[in-house]
Amino acid sequence: MTAAVDHGTARLMPDLDRERAWLLTVDGAPQSYVDLEDPCHLEFEYVRRIGHVLDTTAVPGRPLEALHLGGGALTVPRYLAATRPGSRQVAVEADRRLAALVARELPLPPGSRIAVTVTDARAALEAAEPAGADVTVADVFQGSRTPAHLTTLSCVHAAARALRPEGIHLANVADSAPFAFLRSQLATLAAVFDELCLVAEPGMLRGRRFGNAVLVASRAPLPMTDITRRCAADAFPARTVHGTALHRFIAGARPVTDRTAQPSPPPPAGAFSLG
Repeated sequence: MTAAVDHGTARLMPDLDRERAWLLTVDGAPQSYVDLEDPCHLEFEYVRRIGHVLDTTAVPGRPLEALHLGGGALTVPRYLAATRPGSRQVAVEADRRLAALVARELPLPPGSRIAVTVTDARAALEAAEPAGADVTVADVFQGSRTPAHLTTLSCVHAAARALRPEGIHLANVADSAPFAFLRSQLATLAAVFDELCLVAEPGMLRGRRFGNAVLVASRAPLPMTDITRRCAADAFPARTVHGTALHRFIAGARPVTDRTAQPSPPPPAGAFSLG
């Protein structure tokens, strides 16, 4: 089905191989994939990596307090509700008509404890309860680009303020070589958080293709052994970069301010091969 939403045209396409699975696109850009029967099935490779990090965040099964910036079809909140029952989650979606479409066509299971708030992601982050979240997940795209005001040092400070001391901030960043945007986002996180790692497909890091990188940041030590093992063992293996290697990758990049902010780079033509 196709529907007009606030920021474009949304399309829900069924997955013929999975009975109750759907791909959500907006203006042709993939936004979410959801299996209503099996919320633990994560189709997008970068979302699988977010799932691996969330699995290592605390003792398995322990409920978490999570703030999701970017709602879409609520793939990650559904996953967290399934793997950590009792978690309290807020998902922020700026597109009111998209949120209504998802609520109607892809309803949440009873008792999921996922609240959807329709507002700007940065405004929600700045208004969040201090030290109230175990996890913040930033995966915000308008069309195929992250808005500039969500890429800045002010935004990262707001995320740090919303997190508990041991909390983890995750961000999905899309870029390609020479990685000017990705490096600037890492530099911005490094200005606020003590611990940082990058998770991405090896070919993307070698500059072979445009792709998604998952950035993980915390003021507390990250469980790097578990993150590295889980991501490397995935059906779509990913590489983790941290420590000295990550500092070398970031070298020369500067944190992004509200004055210097730019949206993420547009994907190249043909990046999304959808039928």
